[in-house]
Amino acid sequence: MDSKRLTDISYSVLDLATIAEGRTPADTFRNSLEIARLAEQLGYKRYWFAEHHNMINVASSATSVLIGFIAAGTSSIRVGSGGIMLPNHAPLIVAEQFGTLASLYPDRIDLGLGRAPGSDQLTAKEIRGEDFYAQHHFPQDVEKLQLFFSEDNSTGSVRAIPGEGLDIPIWILGSSTDSARLAAAMGLPYAFASHFAPTQFLSAIDLYRRNFRPSAHLKEPYVMACVNVVAADTDDEAMRLFTSLQQFFIGVISGKRQLLQPPVDSMDGIWNIYEEEAVNQMLGYAFIGGTKKLKKDLQDFVNKTGVDEVMATSHIFSHEARMRSFQLFAEVFK
Repeated sequence: MDSKRLTDISYSVLDLATIAEGRTPADTFRNSLEIARLAEQLGYKRYWFAEHHNMINVASSATSVLIGFIAAGTSSIRVGSGGIMLPNHAPLIVAEQFGTLASLYPDRIDLGLGRAPGSDQLTAKEIRGEDFYAQHHFPQDVEKLQLFFSEDNSTGSVRAIPGEGLDIPIWILGSSTDSARLAAAMGLPYAFASHFAPTQFLSAIDLYRRNFRPSAHLKEPYVMACVNVVAADTDDEAMRLFTSLQQFFIGVISGKRQLLQPPVDSMDGIWNIYEEEAVNQMLGYAFIGGTKKLKKDLQDFVNKTGVDEVMATSHIFSHEARMRSFQLFAEVFK
């Protein structure tokens, strides 16, 4: 694997539309637009939202609506889903929604697809109704989406209008080796959720590269890693801001979610030893610090993984501090 410099790497944003304590979803959406505009100015390649449901602190449930909102308020950055959870949707509906987005914002829309429900089982049942009990066929549904987007379907009895004939890049998202096999077999770009599922990351991207079959969409394997980033003017300040993310992940592992909390001087008394261990394991790929530390840590990461693109997700309580973090993160790649 050829070693890459950070200047060779594309950098992007994953936004979960996290709601901070004392704020509303409307505040979150306004902040997202401001960050997307900043990201566009700073050379970020993409701005993605992730579909989640029934989470008090995450407002990105209507993912395609948010993609349209951000695309309308920007002019060049790619906007997309990281991802749309395909078990929740009929492929035709996804094709029509993203066909509409791609018609409104040509050459700017990405469609990342996940095979999980993005919610708990009770919520998934509410979304899918009786279909909840049916076996879900993720690979076949991805193929069906590709068919709806193709010009070859112009004689089909069911067509995606708009959507048909549009070049909308499809990405396979994953947090395990299962998705790596599918992305490789279909010759599609692969985005790994190393920001919360670091365990199988290295084995998954290795499996993807070894089994990759070139396709009309992609000639060589392309790996994007999503990682947690908290950048600040000093390492100490970044570590303090990081405590909001640590508190957020206590909610992930315990199921007791709360709005994004302000940073604290110490996590002592907030988590127990088991929560601390579990959170630290999930946050194995978190890049915390000033630009000097980030540059070293990210270069080590790229040397080890050979990724083509890094997508940053940043749960930072203060909107101004989050803006600053994305500004500093971009500087690392210059």
